[in-house]
Amino acid sequence: MGRRKTIDRDKVLEVAEEVVASRGASGLTIDAVAKAAGITKGGVQSCFGTKEALIAAMLRRWLQDYEERVVGIAGTQPTPVRRVQAHVETTRVHDEGSQARAAALLALLLQTPEHLADTRRWYEEQFTGLDRTVATDRRARLAFLATEGAFFLRFLGLMPIDRTTWDAMFRDIQELFEMPSPVTDKT
Repeated sequence: MGRRKTIDRDKVLEVAEEVVASRGASGLTIDAVAKAAGITKGGVQSCFGTKEALIAAMLRRWLQDYEERVVGIAGTQPTPVRRVQAHVETTRVHDEGSQARAAALLALLLQTPEHLADTRRWYEEQFTGLDRTVATDRRARLAFLATEGAFFLRFLGLMPIDRTTWDAMFRDIQELFEMPSPVTDKT
């Protein structure tokens, strides 16, 4: 009797991310992932069940990786401003392949209402604790928005941004954190 073949769930997730990055959100199917991973459709289904569960697992994996990077930069209990700084730095240094997969995953998430709700909630959480009456917090919010704008322009293919320009943009974004606060922060 032969040994039962096991399927590496993480490897299947990697393959699914590659499918989305290379074929777009509409190219993600159980069949496409199975073929790319060299396993049967049943093998993919035994790992994840449905396409929606596969997408949810991809999102959890991406969020876990993102969170580990942020914690590595900002620590486990960062201030809201420090958390945004870590987001900016994480986005700046993350490799292009990972960023392209993340952008494709976000495009995929926007196609389903339940994943769209999760994504909206994540974005809302990024602003938690930032006080719009405090200049440093307002600049952190602006830095976050500029970071997301640069990310989407580059990795959704809306604007070609080479590495030199990318780094220059992020130097400009990081300067928002270094600006002196005015005497009165209220506006």
